[in-house]
Amino acid sequence: MEKLLYQGAEAKILLDESRNIVIKDRISKSYRIKEIDDKIRKQRTKAEQKLLEKASKIINAPNPLPLKEFNKIEMPFINGEKLSEHLDSFSLEEQKEICKQIGEEIAKIHKEDIIHGDLTTSNMILVEDKIIRHDPNSKESLIKRNFGSLYFVDFGLGCISRKIEDKAVDLHLLKQALEAKHFKNWEILFEEVLRGYSNYEESNKVLERLKAVEKRGRYKH
Repeated sequence: MEKLLYQGAEAKILLDESRNIVIKDRISKSYRIKEIDDKIRKQRTKAEQKLLEKASKIINAPNPLPLKEFNKIEMPFINGEKLSEHLDSFSLEEQKEICKQIGEEIAKIHKEDIIHGDLTTSNMILVEDKIIRHDPNSKESLIKRNFGSLYFVDFGLGCISRKIEDKAVDLHLLKQALEAKHFKNWEILFEEVLRGYSNYEESNKVLERLKAVEKRGRYKH
């Protein structure tokens, strides 16, 4: 039995509970000629499938099953929580740790020229393992959650690109998402993203271009 998890403009996200599989079903558009609509959905599904296959070898991302239908991607269900809904519930130190990890993961895919295309905390799933209790007499004493895994999902707007511009836009989208959804500490959190991203050897070039991208955005208003 399939359960609807999310309905978007481009696709339905379904959970096949019997197989523990998530299905991304690209919706047909009635305003398009059927042959053109089928071709577009087929191309976009195939492109996203390839991106997921490549990304899942580099970072935590769902590794899709072989394509059976031209408009559907099947992938393992990730049993975690949307980061967008839970990031603010953590302590600031924990939030910083998570955001540094986000930057590290983005650096890994950018190194392989994978552009996510929709980097928001809504497209990240946090899987927690357990709670580690530190010695209360230690200077480091905290009760801290052990972040088992951070998964990136939904590469539907992604592509392969070597352009510094595209990588800068990826970071710009994440910056906007943090400011909009996690506004209380967004500047601190984005600094942590950049700290993690600095592992990427071309990070300085990307950050320079990011400044130009942001200037363009301001002048549009």
